[in-house]
Amino acid sequence: MKRIESSVKQIPYSQEQVYAKVSDLSNLKTLLERIPEDKRQGFNLEDLDCTPDRVSAMAQPVGKVEIAIVSRDPFKCVKLESAQSPIKLFMWIQIVSTGENSCKIKLTVDADLNIFMAKMVEKPLTQAIDKLADLLAAIPY
Repeated sequence: MKRIESSVKQIPYSQEQVYAKVSDLSNLKTLLERIPEDKRQGFNLEDLDCTPDRVSAMAQPVGKVEIAIVSRDPFKCVKLESAQSPIKLFMWIQIVSTGENSCKIKLTVDADLNIFMAKMVEKPLTQAIDKLADLLAAIPY
């Protein structure tokens, strides 16, 4: 397993507000539409389908990807796992309160990669995780 962590992002909303949105994947489509266009560059998803527990989309250039929530720790963490993906991965969205109306968020991914794949996809996967963390920090909750 290869572990990749995003940088920690400060969000000007309460831990509860952020958790309420990220723990229900059906919010994802609406939230993505509210992200400013300049923050969406390089984040190409087509045929986005969201339910409270699953999200699937065509992600260029990898193809169809489906991710499902496997557990929720209220206000603190949402754990996800790939259900359909070229690589098996697990992701945690961790949320820590830093005040009444602020929190920090960090994404951690464990990807099941052999040594050769790890060298090829580590940089793009790291960039994707950081981009996703940036998007989550840019959303008006």
